[in-house]
Order: sequence, then C-alpha cells, then structure tokens
Amino acid sequence: MDNPLVQPDPGLFLWTILTFLVLLVLLAKFAWKPLLALLDRREEMIRLSLDDAEKAKQELQRLQQESKEILSKARVEAQSILAKSRSEAEKLKGELRQEAKVQADSILRDAEKQIQVETEKALAVIKNEVVDLSLLVASKLIKKNLSKKDNQSLIEESLKQVESFRS
Repeated sequence: MDNPLVQPDPGLFLWTILTFLVLLVLLAKFAWKPLLALLDRREEMIRLSLDDAEKAKQELQRLQQESKEILSKARVEAQSILAKSRSEAEKLKGELRQEAKVQADSILRDAEKQIQVETEKALAVIKNEVVDLSLLVASKLIKKNLSKKDNQSLIEESLKQVESFRS
C-alpha cells in the first residue's frame, strides 16, 4: 500500500473540503441564483403562456358559440324573409288576378255594349229595308203611287208589325 492515492491524507482531505465549500459558495452566488432566477422566469413565462392559451381556447369557444347563434338567427331570418316573400307574391298574384278579372269584365261589358249598339244599328237598317221592301211590294200590288199621307201611315203600320215580330 504504498500508493499515495489510496492512502488517507488529512491535509488533502481538508483542502478538498475547503475547495468544495468555496466552489459551492461561488456557484451559489454566481451560477445558481441566476440559473434559479432564469428557471423561475421561464416557469412564469410558461405559466402565462398556458393561461393565455386557456383564455384563447375559452375565447374561441365563445366565438364559436356566437357564430352558431348568429348562423341560427340568420337562418331564422332567411326563413322569415322567404315566407314573407312568398306571402307577398301570393298577395300580388291575387291582386293581379283580381285586376285581370276586372279588366276582362270591363272588356266584356264594352263588347256587350258594342254588340247591342251594332244590333240596334242592324235592326234600324233592317227596318228601313223592310219598310222600303214593303212599300215596293205594296206599290206593285196596288200598281199606283200612294199619297204622302198614305205612305206615312203604311210605314208606321209596317214598323209596328216588325216590332211585334221582334218582341
């Protein structure tokens, strides 16, 4: 056992402990405090980041809920607008039908009036023709020309007979 590394030496032991303590003080003062402060700051930063992430997650959930509500409201509003548009279209359709019916009735009345006027004109023409033919036939039958007074009475009598046929 002559090996100096294996033999206990009290001086070396004392210097090793003293060096270790000095090194421990130096490390505590210059290395561990900054390292621990750095670790504390990093831990705080990570904690703040996690808090921010949680807040962002909550905000995202809130925004998603709001967007769902907005979409729901928009769908309801769109359905309401669509129903209102359909109702207004049906109302307009009814109004247009009513207006068309009024116009058709007006056209029909005008046509009936026109037919009545034309019928009356045609009857007047026919009456005149009948009178002329009656006079012609009567004059041929009598073979003479009647006086103006006789012509007038004959015309009136013929008109009465035509009117009685008409009724």
